[in-house]
Amino acid sequence: MSSEINNTESISLAQHDREKEAFPPFDSSTFPSQLLWLLITFSLFYYLMSKVALPRISSILEMRGDRIAEDLDAAHRFKTESDDALAAYEQELSDARLHAHNINRDIHERAKNEIEAKLLLVEDNLTKKIGDSEIHLTKIKASAMSEIGLISEDVVQLILSQFLSTNTSIDKAEISSAVAAVSKARS
Repeated sequence: MSSEINNTESISLAQHDREKEAFPPFDSSTFPSQLLWLLITFSLFYYLMSKVALPRISSILEMRGDRIAEDLDAAHRFKTESDDALAAYEQELSDARLHAHNINRDIHERAKNEIEAKLLLVEDNLTKKIGDSEIHLTKIKASAMSEIGLISEDVVQLILSQFLSTNTSIDKAEISSAVAAVSKARS
């Protein structure tokens, strides 16, 4: 049993010695070697960053900046071109509308002039036909009026012969003079 106690005591002494030892980074006896490795590691890291990583990053940033500047210039150029194209389109559209308006006005004027000319021609034809019709009607009326006298004489003679059933003869000259007198009185 005594060996067990000795053994336990030796373990507890070893633990106690270990507890007295400081954590290695905080151990002041290892500071110079730690500072040396820190300096070597930092210098190597700094060298790699300055010679490899940072130039690549800066070249990438520079390329991106140049590309963005080129894209902005191209966008500005395209915008200017599209504005010019839009202005040209609007000008051509305005010219086309003006041209269409002029064509419409010319067609309207031509149609109006043609209609007026045709209307005058129709009016002249109608006036001529009306004049011819009036002359023809006057001739027909005169002819009818001259024939009315004859018809009237025949009718008067027929009526008188019907009323006067006797065999009295009626003089045609008397009937003609009576019809002429009545016609003059009506006119």
